[in-house]
Amino acid sequence: MHKTKHIKDLIIVLSIALGLISCKSPSQTESRAEVQSINLFNGVDLSGWHVDVPAMDEDQTLLSPFLVRDSLLVSMGTPGGHLITDSIFQNYKLEVEYRFAGVPGNCGVLVHASTPRALYKMFPKSIEVQMMHENAGDFWCIVEDIKVPEMESRRGPQAEWGVTEGKLRRIMNLTDSSERPVGQWNLIKIECHADSVKVWVNDDLVNLGYGCTASAGHIALQAEGSEVEFRKVLLTPIGQLDK
Repeated sequence: MHKTKHIKDLIIVLSIALGLISCKSPSQTESRAEVQSINLFNGVDLSGWHVDVPAMDEDQTLLSPFLVRDSLLVSMGTPGGHLITDSIFQNYKLEVEYRFAGVPGNCGVLVHASTPRALYKMFPKSIEVQMMHENAGDFWCIVEDIKVPEMESRRGPQAEWGVTEGKLRRIMNLTDSSERPVGQWNLIKIECHADSVKVWVNDDLVNLGYGCTASAGHIALQAEGSEVEFRKVLLTPIGQLDK
């Protein structure tokens, strides 16, 4: 399946769908200077987060796959699970800098996370923004759903769509070659506003969705088989800022 390169056309389609082409008065727009960003990772410890790793329920000798090393937040990849914010967020831009320091692998950022272990007794109900090497920016629907332009060509036959086990839950991103070589830092930006989710990888717009079935929730990072380092997890509220 080939990925479309007609991103500008898709942005127009999405803008119409979201009703974003409108006029705003000054009273409807906050000053950007008034918006305070939040460092979700403080560089010292995992304050503000909690770990959900099913295997640790059965074997209390297992160590958490999430730790702080050399001022970096590290997901060791195993045992599988999630590092979840204590707080719930909505209407924000999230900036995550990450790298696969050794070998390429798999991980993800989950937005609008809620019910824990809702899929395969592992994944919380959410929308996943994929970080898997060479697939960064894909959407995975995890008991939540989202729409994108050209949905069938990017998700597969409509009759097989779904948000639970055995259904077509992956929505392919729009571009190739947005990621940097393994060992280099990547920047993924995720903008969640009302029922829309937009994703940039290293400043390339790689995915945009609307009609999401959730608009708020926790944020989570995965342990999914690969060691991943994070040096930035920064959240900026959007509020009524211009898009």
